[in-house]
Amino acid sequence: MLPRKLEPEVMDTKDEAIDYDAMNHGDVNRSFVDDFLFAVGDRDPNVMLSVLDLGTGTAQIPVELCRRSIDCRVTAVDLAAEMLKVAKRNVAAAELEDRILLEQIDAKRLTYADESFDAVISNSIVHHIPEPASVVTEMLRVLRRGGLLFVRDLLRPASIDHVAELVETYASGANTHQRQMFHDSLCAALTLEEIQKLLADLGAPTDWASQTTDRHWTICGRKS
Repeated sequence: MLPRKLEPEVMDTKDEAIDYDAMNHGDVNRSFVDDFLFAVGDRDPNVMLSVLDLGTGTAQIPVELCRRSIDCRVTAVDLAAEMLKVAKRNVAAAELEDRILLEQIDAKRLTYADESFDAVISNSIVHHIPEPASVVTEMLRVLRRGGLLFVRDLLRPASIDHVAELVETYASGANTHQRQMFHDSLCAALTLEEIQKLLADLGAPTDWASQTTDRHWTICGRKS
């Protein structure tokens, strides 16, 4: 098994933010929102769903979600100031400032009260965190009882050769820096077994986590 190799927790240079935003996340983001909305299921459209997005990056997922669902508001947080600068432009371009609140907050130490949100979502924050239990603990703390936890992240391959195959398959048209970011993220990711053990250690069901693509695992479950 390929050992986990950490990458910087915060991507906070202008070049990283611009290159990340320019990468082709469209299909992944649409799939994330599709699966999240399916998991949410039928609900009263007159009741606004409060959603917290951790590690929002350039806010591509909140924008996609709010374009698709008119009955939600998203608090989107990230620790990287440069990412949030691009996020602000993306939210403004989508004319969604009234429904997406951007905040610079450490996901490991959230400032929100217990049980503040109907849903907590995150795409690709866990592999940035040296001790991932810290951020998942916070996700569960601020999630209301009966609320939905929906987290997706990369799945660490078993070998460096498999890493190279995935980079070639999914980032062949990217520039050198973008390809290296994807490579490093795959090497920093957790295995399915690791994320299931993390859930068990926190008292959450291990079957919340499953492999959902050749390069992703997903946590999907409601807080009891």
